[in-house]
Amino acid sequence: MHKLDVKTFFVAMFMLIIMPSCHNGRVKAQVEQQMADTVVTQRVTLLFAGDLMQHITQINAAKTKAGSYDYSSYFDKVSPYIQSFDLAIANLEVTLGGKPYSGYPRFCAPDEYLFAIRDAGFDILETANNHSADKGQRGIERTIQMLDSLKMSHFGTYINENEREKNYPLLVEKNGIKIVFLNYTYDTNGIPVPAPNVVNLIDKQQMALDIAKAKAMNPDVIIACMHWGIEYAMVPNAAQRELADWLFSQGVTHVIGGHPHVVQPLELRTDTNGAKHLLAYSLGNFISNQWMENSDGGMVVSMTLEKDSVTRLADCNYSLVWVSRPPVSHQKNHRLYPVGYPDEKLNAEERRKMKVFSGNARRLFQKHNVGDIQEHFIK
Repeated sequence: MHKLDVKTFFVAMFMLIIMPSCHNGRVKAQVEQQMADTVVTQRVTLLFAGDLMQHITQINAAKTKAGSYDYSSYFDKVSPYIQSFDLAIANLEVTLGGKPYSGYPRFCAPDEYLFAIRDAGFDILETANNHSADKGQRGIERTIQMLDSLKMSHFGTYINENEREKNYPLLVEKNGIKIVFLNYTYDTNGIPVPAPNVVNLIDKQQMALDIAKAKAMNPDVIIACMHWGIEYAMVPNAAQRELADWLFSQGVTHVIGGHPHVVQPLELRTDTNGAKHLLAYSLGNFISNQWMENSDGGMVVSMTLEKDSVTRLADCNYSLVWVSRPPVSHQKNHRLYPVGYPDEKLNAEERRKMKVFSGNARRLFQKHNVGDIQEHFIK
């Protein structure tokens, strides 16, 4: 809650106390207006994107004759939109373990990929997912070191327990609004997490402790980013639904999910106090080389938080994005397009594939009554 200027507060209180005796309604109204005017609404905008992938075909396509890697085409159609937000968050579903680079099933991307992600406008990256341990200790630790070297905030994996205790949950204050971020994954593909490294796993006992710690930070909102669900399933399963309910019951404000590599429905819940809570089960892929129907695109979800006497979700919407791959575009590299990009700037196969993806996503949302969260077209 914003505090009144001390002098203004006491003068206003004095005037209100003596007001009944002087019956001066006009002065009383002026004092009340003065008090109201001192409470300023603060605002922060957030953007959440899905999985940032690097399959071997992406790595090979980005390689230059000089032996470096060029990702300049990846985000150029969407980066102004990303950069327009106060905070942009995405799931980094690769390690940065250094050479040799590799794609599925053990992801290890060139450092240039992280530079492109930063330059696109992303501020914060989730690192707890099923590929966190793909390259063992070197992959976990070098990924953290690279993020730190670029001064990019991150949450979900840690070099050791001491670092986790010191840096988790992640507290970010922006425009006077305090946001705590949580991040957990269902597994690391059966690869043991090497000691002393830590990857946050979905474990209610530990998560309850983390949420209690988050609350002690006195945040305005708590946002949990969950890596969960079944790959390529466009409807959340019972485990996702139950865990989402549990997170809200524990005091989490909003829940953003990923892992299925396809979009899943969104919900806007209203609690007994009238507060709104956003639940996005899966944002799908942000950029990848996946080509199967529904996996060649994803969505970004935006939130506007406002704070005066209370903090509230003032607005939220989603935007669909689609990836054109070299076999489709006949260009050297991959490129992310906002759905709604002018048809005349795409070839016939790109137009067709984008329409298949967006049509399936919209029918899914219509079936699951996502109408209270509007689609926004990125320009």
